[in-house]
Amino acid sequence: MNNRVQGIGMTSQRTRARMVERLREKGIRDERVLAAMGVVPRHLFVEEALASRAYEDTALPLGFQQTISQPFVVARMIELARAGRELGRTLEVGAGCGYQAAVLAQLAQEVYAVERIAPLLARARSNLRHLRLPNVRLKHADGNLGLPEAAPFDTIIVAAAAPQVPQVLMGQLAVGGRMVLPVGQAEQMLWVIERTSQGYSEARLDAVRFVPLVSGVE
Repeated sequence: MNNRVQGIGMTSQRTRARMVERLREKGIRDERVLAAMGVVPRHLFVEEALASRAYEDTALPLGFQQTISQPFVVARMIELARAGRELGRTLEVGAGCGYQAAVLAQLAQEVYAVERIAPLLARARSNLRHLRLPNVRLKHADGNLGLPEAAPFDTIIVAAAAPQVPQVLMGQLAVGGRMVLPVGQAEQMLWVIERTSQGYSEARLDAVRFVPLVSGVE
């Protein structure tokens, strides 16, 4: 692994380990999620000028009115998706800079990540190239439509807030599958949707703040 991936100083493995300890202190209990967060070099996914802040527990701007989610929120969503099960075939809606896809790649059998903003997707491809992750596939697509050609999915994680749960995404969940997503506009909550042979169940959990889920591609 080269120095850029490993990081030095404020982007080093030691700094990453401190981030993981903070996540543990804030209530993340899934050791495999914590290990995945510790492995992925978040500093590769932010602007170089912000690299020294990469391991703070805060969202950071990516441009295009998008952000990279704070580490706690990434870990929390993946922990909820994993609870008591494997992630299996996973769809991420809103790939952004590719960071969450890289974390998911440590835990999921296959990761399909869609992003509607072409220059951001190009950046995600470049960022992920350094890590050589064979189980991640990226696509330029409208996240509201999911990825029908690769459905059904065991896990869907949505990294943008929808005003209501998108029915198309619910339809792309496998039986036994689980979707974690923020829902709402002025006030957003993290929802967990599960699909069973009898239908769907939902749980509403934490208050969160995400950019809106927008239709179309650009």
